[in-house]
Amino acid sequence: MAFLGRPTGRLAPAGAARERTSVTMTELSTTKSHENDGHLKNGVEINGKPAPVYKLEIVWRNVILMCIVHGSALYGLYIGMFFAKPMTIFYMYFVSLLSSFGVQCGAHRLWCHRTYKAKLPLQILLAFMHILALENDIYEWSRDHRVHHKYSETDADPHNAKRGFFFAHVGWLLCRKHPQVLEKGKTVDMSDLDRDPLIQFQRRFYIPLVALIWGVIPTYTPYYLWGESLWNAYFTCVMLRYAFTLNVTWCVNSAAHLWGNKPYDKSINPVECSIRHLMFGEGFHNYHHTFPWDYSASEFGAMDVFNPATMFIDLFAKIGWAYDLRKASDDVVKGRQRRSGDEHSVRSSKVFEIATALITLALIYAPFAIGFAIRQTGYHGQI
Repeated sequence: MAFLGRPTGRLAPAGAARERTSVTMTELSTTKSHENDGHLKNGVEINGKPAPVYKLEIVWRNVILMCIVHGSALYGLYIGMFFAKPMTIFYMYFVSLLSSFGVQCGAHRLWCHRTYKAKLPLQILLAFMHILALENDIYEWSRDHRVHHKYSETDADPHNAKRGFFFAHVGWLLCRKHPQVLEKGKTVDMSDLDRDPLIQFQRRFYIPLVALIWGVIPTYTPYYLWGESLWNAYFTCVMLRYAFTLNVTWCVNSAAHLWGNKPYDKSINPVECSIRHLMFGEGFHNYHHTFPWDYSASEFGAMDVFNPATMFIDLFAKIGWAYDLRKASDDVVKGRQRRSGDEHSVRSSKVFEIATALITLALIYAPFAIGFAIRQTGYHGQI
């Protein structure tokens, strides 16, 4: 269930592991928010050629599967609040974070946009973590995301936000792809991933790897290490965790294209999302669509705003596993803001960013805190 373009700008020269490469104004001139060669607008090619007539076709199998996933997640929430051991809940959030990093730091920033380079041990780790997310294999995820960037908010965009919040969030997975998504998807350059043996291995053995990494390991780890029941472990650490990470990912397609401001490019749909902290580093979307080759997916550092994904990459840069981190220089960013940004956008203070991040985390943990409190009263046995 892929969610998210084609990398823009040329690769930065190699440098030390801790050195971040700044991007010059010349490189900026080659960076486009939309590389839409012959892209679609309102279902019609720019050159005047009419697009095929599109009729929405619901895929009922996917609708049923999504109902099962979210129904199981709600049951997992109940289990987690009133019956699972506290260590199981902490483990569930830990696995959720790993799977999110697999998508954000791996499929998105490393393989799709090539915003940095990684040594083989880190690549293997990220591929493993990406399987935890169960959002299609890295190859398919990257292809769909490159199409999304190249044809953003057109009929060729897999999750075109102009079709509404629900479609951009999950609806695109519940119906047949628009013909233009299929057609334009064939034009995206995937030669780098075609040559990558790790990506091809993951693609070839994806289903058995999912069964083991996504399902078996998160279920049996709590069972063997601290005596959690398999039933509780499965519904909390697999189904609830899966639905949570899916919706965090989907928010980047929906909320981050609809709710927020546009300090870098007011002509595009993506925004610096108002609920960006829920996305663990992917909510600075106006910046990301303006500078898709920036490894941080944000103008600011990991400690300036709540950006755990950037923190993860920085950590591995310190030990040399991540290197050639590509970063837009301050001059490039400020210049772009002056030319195309919304001058009325106001930057949030560091205190505000930290405070809202802490509030977001508290809200995520709140259901289980409430559940544990109720347990102490002995009332949960009547629920």
